[in-house]
Amino acid sequence: MYRLKDGLLVILSSPSGGGKTSVYRELLKLNPEFAYSISVTTRPPRPGECNGREYHFKSNPEFEELKDAGAFVEWAMVHNYYYGTLRSPISEFLNKNKVVLLDIDIQGTLNIKKQYKEAVSIFILPPTFNKLTKRLISRKTDSKDVLRTRIKNAISEVPHWKKYDYLVINDRLGDCVKVVEDIIQAEKHKTTRYQDFTWDIPENILNEIK
Repeated sequence: MYRLKDGLLVILSSPSGGGKTSVYRELLKLNPEFAYSISVTTRPPRPGECNGREYHFKSNPEFEELKDAGAFVEWAMVHNYYYGTLRSPISEFLNKNKVVLLDIDIQGTLNIKKQYKEAVSIFILPPTFNKLTKRLISRKTDSKDVLRTRIKNAISEVPHWKKYDYLVINDRLGDCVKVVEDIIQAEKHKTTRYQDFTWDIPENILNEIK
């Protein structure tokens, strides 16, 4: 007989253009039993984004209200907009023994790890800086000023990969997703995740061997 601890919290981070959004979407497609905790942000939706799917899009006053009510596990100002991780869905998914995916930045990851010691953190990076900038430019979703800010922030964020449990290079999306899946499966079977393990051994088992 054995008992596992509730759920597994998996944090995915990368600089803008690193591919974490594509990775978590593929993970959810391939693993419908996984759950994704949707963050809250004050930035405007990009073309094709929907409220409640990519993010919960809020105004500054709405965000402040949630913050003051203690609704966030962590929150931060990133690229001049607020981003926050809601506490309630994480607790709900973990209690249901789900693998919970979070898509958050470095500052948020460090704050989450203080509260969820067993959370698994994965830093995702393209193989070269050139690939990162090309991905950002090809998205055509940001103004030149925003693009410069994202590239500048990416340069400062990359050295923080050592603060994560794992580094995964995202050259080909399929390969990257497979590595992240393997990490999650390995983490699920760590001995530290077992609360109990015992065998039901018959009393006279040795006597029964002839």
